[in-house]
Amino acid sequence: MFQDITAQIDYSSSFPYLATVLGISSVTGTLGWRWWKQKNTYKSLESLPSPPKHWLLGNLPQVLAAVKQKKLFLQFFDWSKQLGSMYVIWNGNHPIVILSNPKAIEDTIVNGMRDGSLIRSEQMRKAWNDMSGPIMIGETGTEWQWRRKVWNPEFSSSSLSKYIEIINQACEQVIETVKEAAPLREVEVDPLFVELTMRVISSLVLGIPVDRNSTSPEGPPLEVTKLYEAMSVLGYRFLRQATGEKRWMKYLPTKNSRDYWAAKRYLEEFLIPRVDLALQMREQKQTDLPQVSSLFRESMLVKIAAKELKYNRETLIAESVELLIAGTDTTAHTLSFAAGELSLNQRIFQQARDIVDQVWQSKGCINTENLKELAYIRAIIKETLRLYSIASGSTSLVAQRDTVIEGQVIPRGTRVSWSMLAAGRDPEVYANPEVFLPERWLDKSKETSSLPMIDFGSGTHRCLGEHLSMLESTVMLALLLRYFDWELVNGRSSLEELQQNLLIYPSDKMPVRFRLRNWE
Repeated sequence: MFQDITAQIDYSSSFPYLATVLGISSVTGTLGWRWWKQKNTYKSLESLPSPPKHWLLGNLPQVLAAVKQKKLFLQFFDWSKQLGSMYVIWNGNHPIVILSNPKAIEDTIVNGMRDGSLIRSEQMRKAWNDMSGPIMIGETGTEWQWRRKVWNPEFSSSSLSKYIEIINQACEQVIETVKEAAPLREVEVDPLFVELTMRVISSLVLGIPVDRNSTSPEGPPLEVTKLYEAMSVLGYRFLRQATGEKRWMKYLPTKNSRDYWAAKRYLEEFLIPRVDLALQMREQKQTDLPQVSSLFRESMLVKIAAKELKYNRETLIAESVELLIAGTDTTAHTLSFAAGELSLNQRIFQQARDIVDQVWQSKGCINTENLKELAYIRAIIKETLRLYSIASGSTSLVAQRDTVIEGQVIPRGTRVSWSMLAAGRDPEVYANPEVFLPERWLDKSKETSSLPMIDFGSGTHRCLGEHLSMLESTVMLALLLRYFDWELVNGRSSLEELQQNLLIYPSDKMPVRFRLRNWE
């Protein structure tokens, strides 16, 4: 009897220990099985070159360090130079295939998204939608389709032609600012171009006058610096989240979290009165409310709210944030790099100026009729995008099923991304890739007429704002060439010292010394 009781006591005291051992063994076994299954799934990718990696974390430490230094695009570019046009990096055991051949990138995007073998990755879509709410670029399938369908007409080349006066007015404001500064002081052109593009997109989407001295009765004034800082916070958070930061980290008591919530709150306070007014106009089926300006009445926000009933307050706010970010940085930084390259390439500068002068002498201004005569200016923009792809590495796809890219089997679940900076410098596609040569986009020979222009994306998901960006850039560069000579204060280093928030920009803000033209 005593021995039985003792045995029971010994068993009961050892039971928690046994349960713990069994639990740990079970978890370890499950994790080990999952690790083995995942490793076996992606075994075919082990034949691809890869940068040195941590045994457990893979290349995640290098990626996170690059994001912190705002150099992620440069890390991908360096790896492309070392490893070739296709390589794999590892987020733990999860592979990301990086492409840097422009034609392979174009074919992958177009064909993969057309046949459904590749879609936007869930991690990227969650990162986009977590910026301010569900947005077009963060959706796929039917949710993306209805959004794209309703916005496409607003950004078509024919629709944008009626905005040429607004664009001209905004560009003329830049010219006046530069005239006031020249030749007494340096001008940081990147912030100047940010103001230009923000005023244009705010006018088109939200009905805010581009004139700095005009007010908008529908909501708070456009304070460019504050709005841009808020947008930059959201953009940088997207990049961190897209490379591994967890969504719940925004709730931690950190500076990044405080900055995020402050930026989100500022943007909402700026947009809510305008969104609410657009929805009120939709519900009351009235466009002639006394507190509404004609510019707001004709804004994209009012038109889209009236046309698509699926949009509500949350999604219209989120979509407006997306368009403000996309419509500001991309064109502004491209203009900065274009101005920099023109300063260092006087032959191209003079040829572009001669063309602008010819157009000016015949018409006295830049308008929709003579824009087609500025093909060389548009070629300068394309060449700038080739060398300085502003949106490098800001998106990716994921394989929905086993697929083949450039002869390599890409297993289901693999993320596919690309280095646009490396793609634009591929010597097999672009002759003399390090040379700034706009003429390559005007050559009609068979070898060059099919040059890939993938900086605006490809296929049905091609950038919605491509026509607006090209229009703004062409008019702004043409006016600068008409009125000024200029030189870079810091020389070529302004084009080499780059950083990445969400998009790539010049670290020094591109300081330029302008001189009014000598007309004699």
